[in-house]
Amino acid sequence: MTKLNIAVLTVSDTRNVETDTSGDCLVNGLELDGHNLADRKIVKDDIYQIRAVISQWIADASVNVVVVTGGTGFYGRDSTPEAVTPLFDKNMEGFGELFRQVSYEEIGSSTIQSRAIGGFANNTVIFCVPGSTGACRTAWDKIIRQQLDADFKPCNFVKLITTGVH
Repeated sequence: MTKLNIAVLTVSDTRNVETDTSGDCLVNGLELDGHNLADRKIVKDDIYQIRAVISQWIADASVNVVVVTGGTGFYGRDSTPEAVTPLFDKNMEGFGELFRQVSYEEIGSSTIQSRAIGGFANNTVIFCVPGSTGACRTAWDKIIRQQLDADFKPCNFVKLITTGVH
């Protein structure tokens, strides 16, 4: 098992350390899978605050993965995709598509309101998922966990992350 350093960012105007169950879900998942929590932050749903934190992490060679929860819907201040997409060197279209597919099994057509995205920036893989704890569990358990497992076949992101070749 290759241990990766994973940073978790919660985007919310209302959550704090005590009420961030979605961030807790992601941290629990990554730790149970043997990865290291590189950092964890909560920021307001503000494009520039989101970009500032993620930019620091993607500039830090020790951070392999960033998982962002929140701000992916259509409500007034939801701006995670707008904040993060310009930072990508490469988009991961399949992540959002697959997230909505597996989410459909749980919440039906409401999944179309998810703007989950993924991509690579400076050799760091970034996943942005909705802010609900259920969505975080779905994303981690059904997609992210496998892609961060070096033994998952036929392919995963570990070699791309650790070798810098992509």
